[in-house]
Amino acid sequence: MAVLGISGMQYSGEQFPDVRILVAEDSNVFTSMISTRLKELLGIDAEICRTFEDLQAANELSSEAVALAISNINLPGAENGEALEYLIDCNIPTIVFTGTFHDETREKLLQKNIVDYILKDSIFAVEMLVESVYRFLTNHQHHVLIVDDSPTARTLLSSRLKRYNFNVSTAESGAKALEILKSHPEIGLVVTDYNMPDIDGFELTRRIRGARGSHELRIIGVSSSTNRLLSARFLKVGGNDFMLRPFIDEEFYCRINQNLDTLVQIKAAQKRSGAKA
Repeated sequence: MAVLGISGMQYSGEQFPDVRILVAEDSNVFTSMISTRLKELLGIDAEICRTFEDLQAANELSSEAVALAISNINLPGAENGEALEYLIDCNIPTIVFTGTFHDETREKLLQKNIVDYILKDSIFAVEMLVESVYRFLTNHQHHVLIVDDSPTARTLLSSRLKRYNFNVSTAESGAKALEILKSHPEIGLVVTDYNMPDIDGFELTRRIRGARGSHELRIIGVSSSTNRLLSARFLKVGGNDFMLRPFIDEEFYCRINQNLDTLVQIKAAQKRSGAKA
C-alpha cells in the first residue's frame, strides 16, 4: 500500500530485495535504525560496514555490483574522509549521512558529485535518508526534458539530473522540444530556459499547455535575467515553477522533486477516482 514520506513524497509500495546497498557507519544506533527502515519500507537488507576495512572488503570481495552507498564522512580507519574518497573513486553512487557539516564541507561534498547529503540533526534524519534512497532507486522512472540553446547549460543541467538517476533528454530549441514531447508522451517534467532564439520559454509553455495540462506534465522555467517579473509571467502562461541562475544544487533538486511528487500524487488520485467510478 502506498504511504507518504515526511516530505510528502509517496512511496509506491515497490520493493527492492535484489538491490545491494552498503551502509558505512560506525554508530550502532544509526545502523540499526537505517537497516530497519530500509527493510520495512523498501525490502532492502543493507550491508553494514563499521570500519574502512569492512567497506573495502564488502566492495572488493563480492562480484555483485553495489547500487548505492550510504556513508559517514569519517569511519574508524578513515578519519580524514578516505572512505568517501574510496567510494567516489570506485564510481559508487553515494549519499552522505553526517553530523559534521559547515559551508566548507558542503562545497567539498558537492564537488565530489555525491547523490545527496543528509544531516544527523533531527529525529527525522533517518526518514529523510530512506526517502533519498527511494528517490535514487526510482528516479529513472521519471523522464525529464531540458530545453536550452546553450550547450554548456544543457550539459550542466543534464549532468545534475543524471547524478540523481533521472532519465534525461535534451533539446537545443523550442521547436526540437515540441518534437521530442510528441514522440515521448511519457515525459513528465520540462525544464526550459526563457531566452531562446526560435521559441522563447513563454511561447513554448503556451504550446505545451495546448496539448498537456499540469496534471500530466510539469514545467519549470529558468533564466539568468534579473527581471523579477519573469517568474510571474511564466506562471501565468502555465508554468509550475521558476528558478533564477545560478542555481543552488539543493534548491534545484528539491524543486524537481516537489514538482514530480505533485505529479505522482495527482496521478494516484486519478487512479483511485477511476477505480471507484
